[in-house]
Amino acid sequence: MRRNTFRCWYISVYPSMMSSEASKEWLCICRYRDFLRILHPVLVVTDIYNMVEQTDILRNLHIDCLNPMQQAVVDAYHREGDLIILSPTGTGKTLAFLLPLIQSLKHDYLEVQAIVLTPSRELALQIDSVVKKSNIPFKSLSCYGGKPTMEEHRVMKNIRPSLIIGTPGRINDHLNKQNISHDTVRTLIIDEFDKCLEQGFQEEMQSIISQLPALSKRVLLSATDSLDIPLFLGIGKEKRNVVKLDFLSHENRLAERLSIQRVLSPQKDKLDTLYNLLCSLGASTSLVFVNYRESVERVANYLKSKKVSCEAFHGGMEQIDRERALYKFRNGSCMVLISTDLASRGLDIAGVDNVIHYHLPSTMEVFTHRNGRTARWQAVGKSFLILHADETLPPYLKEDFPCFVWPEKIPLPVKPQWSTLYIGKGKKNKLNKVDVVGFLYKKGRLSKEDIGLVDVHDHYSFVAIRRNKMKNMLALVQNEKIKGMKTLIEEAH
Repeated sequence: MRRNTFRCWYISVYPSMMSSEASKEWLCICRYRDFLRILHPVLVVTDIYNMVEQTDILRNLHIDCLNPMQQAVVDAYHREGDLIILSPTGTGKTLAFLLPLIQSLKHDYLEVQAIVLTPSRELALQIDSVVKKSNIPFKSLSCYGGKPTMEEHRVMKNIRPSLIIGTPGRINDHLNKQNISHDTVRTLIIDEFDKCLEQGFQEEMQSIISQLPALSKRVLLSATDSLDIPLFLGIGKEKRNVVKLDFLSHENRLAERLSIQRVLSPQKDKLDTLYNLLCSLGASTSLVFVNYRESVERVANYLKSKKVSCEAFHGGMEQIDRERALYKFRNGSCMVLISTDLASRGLDIAGVDNVIHYHLPSTMEVFTHRNGRTARWQAVGKSFLILHADETLPPYLKEDFPCFVWPEKIPLPVKPQWSTLYIGKGKKNKLNKVDVVGFLYKKGRLSKEDIGLVDVHDHYSFVAIRRNKMKNMLALVQNEKIKGMKTLIEEAH
C-alpha cells in the first residue's frame, strides 16, 4: 500500500449520538486512525478531543485555581504575536505557559507542533513530567544530552509527539538530522531564557530558529530583566505584536515571607559552622549553595562523615546520580542537598525550608535566584549567609542582616523518616506505579502509610519507604519477582 494513497482523512463523529452498531464502527475507525498515523506523517484527523479543557488539566494536576500571573499569561497567550513573561522564581511560570500551549495544539497535525527549550536536563524532565501528569491526548518527549540521539529518534517515530522539550544543543542536533519536521513547528518557547544565554547557547538557539520557517509564536520566560533580546529571535519582527508581562515588581512581597540571617564562623573553613547550623535547624529541609563542583563533593563528604543525611548535586555528575539525589531530597529521604547554582534555577523542589549560602553568591541576581528556592508561592522560608571573620557582605547587599542566635546546646543531626528504594525495572519493562505499589503491599507487607512518592523512570524506579520498615521489607521481597520479572531491589545510597 503506497503512503500517498491516504492524502487526507476527516473523521468527525459523536458516539453519544450513535446506535450501538455505529459506536462499534466508531471504535474501529479510531483504531484505524492510529494505524493511519503510521502510514502518513501529515494525515489530517479531527475528533471530539480537539478541545482540551483547562479545568480538566488543573484537576489532573490537583490545582484548584490559577494565580494572577498565570491567569494573565493564559489571557495574553491567545492573542496574536509574541510573548515575554518576566516573573520571579517560584511563581508557577511552567503551568502558566503550558496551559495555553496545550490548548493551542491541534489533532490534525501528526508532527511536532511546539518546542520548549530549557537550559538544563532537569528542567526539561520537570516540564515533561507536568505535561504527562496533565493526562492530555497529546504526546510529549524530553530530549537532552547524556543519552544517544538515535534512541530519542526511535521514540519520536514511535509515539509521534506534538510537543518536544529539550536543551538547545540536543534540539539543534535533531533538527540538523531532520529528525524533527521543520515545517510543522509553529510555537517556540524558551524557558529560563536569560540562563540559556548565560550558558552559551546563543549559537544553538540561532540555528534552531533559522530552521523553523513556520514559527508564528515565540514565548520567552525569565526571572530577570537584565538582558537584551538578541535580534535573531525575531521578537517583534515585521511589526509583529509583542506582549510583555512584567511581574518582577511583585518580588518585594518575598521579603515579607523570607527571613535572612548572618551566621558567623569562627574559622575560615566553614564546615563545622555549617554542621552546627544544620543540627540547630532540626528536621527542616535545607538547600546548601556552594560556588564550585569540588566544594560540593567536599562539603557532602564531610557532612556524611558526621552522619548528616545529605546528597550532592552538580553538573559534573552522571544523569542517573543527579536524578537520584533530587528524588531523595524531594521525597524526604535526605534533609540536605548541597549544590552549585545549577539548583538555583528552574527546578521545582517543593517545601524547602532553608537556603544556606555556604559561599557568597557573586551577584544580586544569583542571590535572588538561590533564595527563590524557599518561600515559594505563599510559603515562608529562611536564608542564611555563613561568614568567616575576614568576610564581609558583598556591596549589592546593603542591609545589615541580623545574626543567627545559637541554641545553648547543639543537638545531634536528625534522621529522616523516609528511605529510598531502588527497583531495577521501569516503563520500558511495562512497569507502572500501580504494579510497584501492589508489589510492595502484597510481597513487602507495607500499608498505604508506609509508601511515599513513587517515581517510575524508563529503566528503573524509585520509591519512598518509611525508614523503620525498609529492612524488614527488603527481607520479605528478596528473590521475589515484580510483575513476573526478577530484578535488583535494594535501598538507594
